[in-house]
Amino acid sequence: MSKPLFVKMKEEDNVAIAVDDIKAGQEIMPGVVARHEIPQAHKIAILDIEKGGPVIRYGVVLGYATESIKKGDWINEYMLELPEPPDVDHMVFSTNVVTDLPKPPVTTWEGYVNPWGGPGGTRNILGISTTVQCVTGVLNVAVERMKRELLHKYPNVDDIVPINHAYGCGVAINAPEAKVPIRALRNLSKHPNFGGQLMVVALGCEKFTVEMLCDSADINKDNVIILQEKEGFEDMIVSLMEMAEKKLQILNERKRVTLPLSELLIGMQCGGSDAFSGVTANPAAGYASDMLVKGGATVLFSEVTEVRDGVYLLAERCINEEVGKKLASEMKWYDHYLQEGEVDRSANPTPGNKKGGLANIVEKAMGSIAKSGTSPIVEVLSPAEKPSKKGLIYAATPASDIVCGPCQLSSGIGLQVFMTGRGTPYGLAIAPVIKVCSRNDMKAQWQDLIDINAGTIASGDSTIEEIGTQLFHEIIDVASGRKQTWAEKYRLYNDLCIFNPAPIT
Repeated sequence: MSKPLFVKMKEEDNVAIAVDDIKAGQEIMPGVVARHEIPQAHKIAILDIEKGGPVIRYGVVLGYATESIKKGDWINEYMLELPEPPDVDHMVFSTNVVTDLPKPPVTTWEGYVNPWGGPGGTRNILGISTTVQCVTGVLNVAVERMKRELLHKYPNVDDIVPINHAYGCGVAINAPEAKVPIRALRNLSKHPNFGGQLMVVALGCEKFTVEMLCDSADINKDNVIILQEKEGFEDMIVSLMEMAEKKLQILNERKRVTLPLSELLIGMQCGGSDAFSGVTANPAAGYASDMLVKGGATVLFSEVTEVRDGVYLLAERCINEEVGKKLASEMKWYDHYLQEGEVDRSANPTPGNKKGGLANIVEKAMGSIAKSGTSPIVEVLSPAEKPSKKGLIYAATPASDIVCGPCQLSSGIGLQVFMTGRGTPYGLAIAPVIKVCSRNDMKAQWQDLIDINAGTIASGDSTIEEIGTQLFHEIIDVASGRKQTWAEKYRLYNDLCIFNPAPIT
């Protein structure tokens, strides 16, 4: 059976994307001959499109032709005028609430009970929180020594992770939007993977005080070290080592137990996307998400600018008007945030996205929301908020990979599934990241970095359901500690970039 040459998403589409490079003069379907070389994942017109006419993919207008387009033409980013963004003030809610979801193969996993309450842990980590970047140098030296001298004594502890960040001083700590980074760091300090053990390192003169990071009941000599109170560097290191060992002794007693899927919280994110992301990797992740939700788990998806142009589709899936209005509110907040910086959502696509066939943010958004599957949206979170419900949740975050990840961690995810078309070695130290690629070529190039290959969907060798089920099992195995992801194996961990929309002084 011959391999497909193109992918057309909806009957009403007037463009298709190339499965592989298409040569000029090659017939891709009856009556459609490529008039130019069409790069892999890029769009080819399958009908004539007049100047000013709509260019349609996913059954959605991606933009309007800036010039007449002939059938067989290569359509690139310069040939589209971006449409107006959807109006969020007059969206219709709860008209597409789907409850007939695919049944999960299993409904339990092996995790750690969370002593703080909330979702279970997927790893057993000593997390060391900080109030300010000024302590990073000392803490990094101490952590390196802890790993060398202490960690091997506690075989049930997976890692020691410093929560280093660029916040804490030189910031407008009382500005209204300072609530976002403060909330993120407070929630991170009690992440489910930290096993109920709080350890905080402060300098002593920062704006983000220990009192802002911790509950009053947690502020004591067992949990907090203030470097300015120590007698020099060696005293700092000894104090950190002693506190860490006490925490490690407690963490070493943790054991995995069988938990229901209702105790699993994961995040969905995509980065380095291409035009196949919405065809293969993201729909497969959406199928896995639907199975998880059906089994009682909680799944977050995010990235405001990458849902903004499809937000009306999400509104239809909100379970009620309250959830829908919160969705609209988050979109408007981010619109204002971008306007203050004198940009709009069109600033999102990267050069790599465009090289991968994504002409603009509308096309990127249509592919991005596919990772949410079809489940009802039960809650909408502001950046770094913790969920209060179980099911599919939209967590509003920036689209930047290295900012979205920490936001989702602050919401409590124990694992992240990350879809990519162009490739990225991205990873998180606090929670494992499963990497899913959209193309066979990507898996072949990075066979020891990509965990799941969804490219076989485009080549006709697998279905969305098959790869989605494979991904579901991978999520359960990684969450249960039976498998490590490539990023986890190689310890490919990005810095924590805490979202701070407030001024820096």
